[in-house]
Formats: sequence, C-alpha cells, structure tokens
Amino acid sequence: MLLTDGITRLRYAEDPEHPRLATPGEVRRIKVTLFPTANLFLPGHCVRLDISSSNFPKFDVNPNSGEPEGLARLRRVAVNSVFTDASRPSLVMLPVLPL
Repeated sequence: MLLTDGITRLRYAEDPEHPRLATPGEVRRIKVTLFPTANLFLPGHCVRLDISSSNFPKFDVNPNSGEPEGLARLRRVAVNSVFTDASRPSLVMLPVLPL
C-alpha cells in the first residue's frame, strides 16, 4: 500500500535557481521530502522505500536525457543507487507520534 511519495529532480536538488546536470557515475546527495501522511504501524509491519527516476503521469515525464524540460526528444534508462556504506550513508527519517 502506498502511503506517501515525494519528488526531487536531480538537476534542481542542490540549487533550484541554478540547475546542474549530473555526470555519469557521479554520487550526489539529495533530500526528498515526503508529502504528509499518517499510518498506524503494528508489530510486524515493515516499511519499504522505492526510488525511481520517474512517476508519470503523476509527475512530469523525466526522460533522463538532460534536455530542457518539456522539450526532450531523447529517452535514456536511468540507473538509481542508494548508498549505505560508511562513507556514503543514507537516512530515512520517519517522525513517530505518541498514541
């Protein structure tokens, strides 16, 4: 069951006023803020995080070509990685409210 989602386009992740394309193999730190939601997790429940380079038609198409938005003619397959090693840790923060 999908509880919430969020979106951050990589070219705008560091500075929305000055977009910058990533180079292949470049590791970049990004923050994705999830839309507000609430759910009661009972013992034994699990949380799964899905990372994708696109969620069309909910959000604009991301052709992963680096072309200007709305003018893209090429499409490329994106490879997304989430790192969890000591030098590149990842973090998921979920606020917990008392019952």
